[in-house]
Amino acid sequence: MKLLAHLLMAAALAAPAFSHAAQEAKAPAKPDLAQGEAKFAAVCASCHGADGNSGTPANPKLAQQHPAYLVKQLQEFKSGKRASAVMSGFAATLSDDDMKNIAAWLTSQKAKPGFAKDKDLVALGERIFRGGIADRQIAACAGCHSPNGAGIPAQYPRLSGQHADYSTAQLVAFRDGVRKNSIQMTQVAAKMNDREIKAVSDYIAGLR
Repeated sequence: MKLLAHLLMAAALAAPAFSHAAQEAKAPAKPDLAQGEAKFAAVCASCHGADGNSGTPANPKLAQQHPAYLVKQLQEFKSGKRASAVMSGFAATLSDDDMKNIAAWLTSQKAKPGFAKDKDLVALGERIFRGGIADRQIAACAGCHSPNGAGIPAQYPRLSGQHADYSTAQLVAFRDGVRKNSIQMTQVAAKMNDREIKAVSDYIAGLR
């Protein structure tokens, strides 16, 4: 009886240790920022800038973007769900850990502010971004991307300060069915004309 009692006591004491070890085994590894920076420098920096602040209007700024959004886009470039001959090739070389490390490092970088260029259109862009277009059931961009363009982590990307050329190209791609990885954005862009797209993109570029 004493031996059985000792065995039961030992099992009871060991259980929390095993449970803790199991929890540690299940916990995902933390992103490696140093590895992310190194991989970004080797694969991404030539197009997106050394710190994720692209100087080329056709290439998006990635600094301070939400990590879950960045990982999702890279995974979808790799799988082909989001079409891009250039990005698919780069994404194909990245592992899931590479993507998470790069995304975490980019999130830690400070986004440089942009500015609106077209004074004639920026007022229209502000109205669309903040209030939508009611008579065509176009929702306000601010509802998902927040009034200052900061976005909602893991759901909707940061837009603040993004190059107007890039935003315009993506809205047109959603509208024309070229970019197919967001049903919500396809539905919104489908109702917008070129002038409205250009206006809201220019307004987004100046958001801070």
